[in-house]
Amino acid sequence: MKRFAAFLAGFLLLAMAPMAHAAPLQSAVFSGGCFWCMEHDMKAIPGVVSVESGYTGGTVDHPSYEQVSSETTGHYESVKVTFDPAKLDYGFLLFRYWKLIDPTDDRGQFCDRGPSYRPAIFVANPEQRKIAEQSKLDAQKQLKHGKIIVPILPLKTFWPAEAYHRDYAHTHMIEYNLYRSGCGRDATLRKVWAQ
Repeated sequence: MKRFAAFLAGFLLLAMAPMAHAAPLQSAVFSGGCFWCMEHDMKAIPGVVSVESGYTGGTVDHPSYEQVSSETTGHYESVKVTFDPAKLDYGFLLFRYWKLIDPTDDRGQFCDRGPSYRPAIFVANPEQRKIAEQSKLDAQKQLKHGKIIVPILPLKTFWPAEAYHRDYAHTHMIEYNLYRSGCGRDATLRKVWAQ
């Protein structure tokens, strides 16, 4: 009986002790051409909790896809990546980001041309900027040819894309795969990056 009472007292102490708080989730915003592809590829990175397609960098509040694709708002098709810093740090997320884009092309990405398809890294604070700048230098060494011309820009408001754009690779799998193959994304990446 005394053992049970001691066990119960210990259990209650543990149950009432404050729980250790996990590090809060962090987010990062990138553009790299079609946000369907960026969303799909970023979701596959271990430690990523969610990826949301949207628009940032422009001058219009609550932009629509039609407005952004008209190339008159200054927005980039972008993704907001939410990640668990206990499983994935921002530097490694950047390392993976570089391999998903052609950083030598600032007029669009792959078959998608125009300012809204340009690649860019959007930083939320000085720490992200410092890590992004070092990552850019490191990535340059891994290119087969050319020079990285991706800007590192201050993050403006991120506007979520319309619902039909979200998780497009999953909800429209056949159309997505045809688009991705026809656009030559993966073939181009093999030409740009060293193994």
